[in-house]
Amino acid sequence: MTDRLRITEVTLTPVAFRDPPLLNAVGVHEPYALRAIVEISTDQGLTGLGETYADEGHLRRLAVAARAITGMDVHALGTMHQRIAAELAGDTGADGHGLTGMITSSSTTDRVFSPFEVACLDIQGKTAGRPVADLLGGAVRDEVPFSAYLFYKWAAHPGADPDSWGEALDADGIVAQARRMVGEYGFSAIKLKGGVLPPEEEIETIRALRAAFPEHPLRLDPNAAWSVPTSLKVAADLDGVLEYLEDPTPGQAGMAQVAREVPMPLATNMCVVAFDEVAPAVAQDAVQVVLSDHHYWGGLHRSKLLAGICDTFRLGLSMHSNSHLGISLAAMVQLAATTPNLTYACDTHWPWKTEDVIAPGALTFDGGAVGVPRAPGLGVELDRDALARLHEQYLACGLRNRDDTGYMQRLHSDYRLRSPRW
Repeated sequence: MTDRLRITEVTLTPVAFRDPPLLNAVGVHEPYALRAIVEISTDQGLTGLGETYADEGHLRRLAVAARAITGMDVHALGTMHQRIAAELAGDTGADGHGLTGMITSSSTTDRVFSPFEVACLDIQGKTAGRPVADLLGGAVRDEVPFSAYLFYKWAAHPGADPDSWGEALDADGIVAQARRMVGEYGFSAIKLKGGVLPPEEEIETIRALRAAFPEHPLRLDPNAAWSVPTSLKVAADLDGVLEYLEDPTPGQAGMAQVAREVPMPLATNMCVVAFDEVAPAVAQDAVQVVLSDHHYWGGLHRSKLLAGICDTFRLGLSMHSNSHLGISLAAMVQLAATTPNLTYACDTHWPWKTEDVIAPGALTFDGGAVGVPRAPGLGVELDRDALARLHEQYLACGLRNRDDTGYMQRLHSDYRLRSPRW
């Protein structure tokens, strides 16, 4: 085998998988979540996998990037990033669901580049006979702990049968959800997606979780649904209860104002989501914990760069999750395994999904953690029958862009998006 591994083909397959009616600060999850599966083929017969978002604008940019990198060596990741940046020059995207920050041209490049980098690393690992973790400096842990991710939710999408999780619209419903999730997966930390009910009701829910799980670290994420005064009140009421408070209020200036007066660390995946947002956040001491996400920080190597910046400025490091499938989880695990200062349990939507595109068995939860696959590359294989089925589901479902707000408004015409809401 020669030293060079040239990309001969890039295949992009949008898929849709069933998603429960999970409530958040901007609306509710639609019946299907959208993802794009990236397959890179090489002249040596090796293939690599990546996974990313599948909104229409992102798919268009992925197609542009796929043409740009065809013919390149899978090891030429720096040049690949530059070429994609040049092809996308000035092209910016919109965060349709409103749960992350502004997307600049630089961060658009990172979001587009990420799944191609992951797929190339998958190939590099297979070539070397080593897991991706070894390409990132080697694993410093054999398993990666994750947090239970709780949501207020309806029992079912309108017109559908109730899902197995049932309704959770108050403290009792959330505690029941947590008991099942912790019981089945063994999670040792718990996160509640807030910004849904009035703050005093979410405080009640957190206190109920503390009573039911006295040893579990607790997190609350209202996705910037609160004003600064509301954030200060909630933080005061939950002093000594929360591990961290995530994105209580919009923008770095508001976060900095809250951070100066609250007892717990503030975390974010909304006001620091690109490299050019780190310096002003540090200057203002707006956040104390950054939630990394390789899908929008530019892949695994650039996420390691973020980890180094956080270490330099003594920022805590956690990991964000969106609705995802197994290829993304494999990449998250390989990355987290190699990041010493990622000391918080990672987020994951894994328990909420019922379908996947990977062959089962490679990724399993034990005691709330996923063991790091030791097979070459990412350590997962594509289930082509499942991929075809979820692609057909994408074609049939009619959804082409995530729109939590629009879906809520179609069901409740009086719903209005407001930030802050309280």
